Amino acid sequence: MTQHLFNTAELEEIEQEQFPESGNCHRKLTEPLGCSEMRLNTVTLAPGETTAPHTHEQQEEVYLALDGGVVEIDGNRHEVSPGGVVRIGPDAIRSVRNDTDTEEQTWIMCGAPPLGTVDDFGQYRMPDDAN
Repeated sequence: MTQHLFNTAELEEIEQEQFPESGNCHRKLTEPLGCSEMRLNTVTLAPGETTAPHTHEQQEEVYLALDGGVVEIDGNRHEVSPGGVVRIGPDAIRSVRNDTDTEEQTWIMCGAPPLGTVDDFGQYRMPDDAN
């Protein structure tokens, strides 16, 4: 793939897929943006929906809560305002949730280094595997 100085992507133009473990809708932005040093996705949660708790070895993540929401890190819940940004270190068990009754919430999730491939999230483990 040719490296460009910049790329743009429109979220609505990228097809949503479902995570196999949880069924949550997400969009893979890594390839459309030509990222080589990070992985980038969005996750859109319906009211009451949550992502599966998971961890990444050797990869930190930054989450941007476009619409606000709740992030849970190692069992501790944190309210995040719309536009709020959260950094999560490697190995911490994390998930995000939509505790509203009516509004979808979208998170942008950046992970570095980009472990695995675009299709395989690499060193992505569910809590039962984290021990």
